[in-house]
Amino acid sequence: MSGISILVDADACPVVRQVEASAQKAGIPVTLLCDTNHVLHSDYAQVRCVSAGADAVDIALMNLCRPGDIVVTQDYGVAAMALGKRAYAIHHTGKRYTDDNIELMLMERHLARKARRASGKHHLRGPSKFTDEDRLRFKQAFEALIILATQESGGTAI
Repeated sequence: MSGISILVDADACPVVRQVEASAQKAGIPVTLLCDTNHVLHSDYAQVRCVSAGADAVDIALMNLCRPGDIVVTQDYGVAAMALGKRAYAIHHTGKRYTDDNIELMLMERHLARKARRASGKHHLRGPSKFTDEDRLRFKQAFEALIILATQESGGTAI
């Protein structure tokens, strides 16, 4: 084992099983964090259920996050905090959050929120259906990230 951990913002995360399978193959521990509105079970990962308060999962995840860990999240703010802790972060679509792209992503999110507020529209339509191709894209990007994180921590994986 490499000393790194994988932390998943698991509320409504469509790739939990892919994370577990890849992590188990690499021998890396996984912690799934969810709130009391989402019940998760896992044969491999540790499941931590926190209160359903605003940002409760995000705060719990950041309290566990250490340099070199891998964070799986849809939340740009969580990704930015993970990067600030020198962890790796990846979206469930397989897009890596990096120091080079996170500021632009946060700015775009801010501008979109500001535009919605100004127009009186508070909700967007939901994301498109998550496909098998999306799962495969995530799996490939995630396994490449495991290799990178493990090599940079001095271990070996997959």
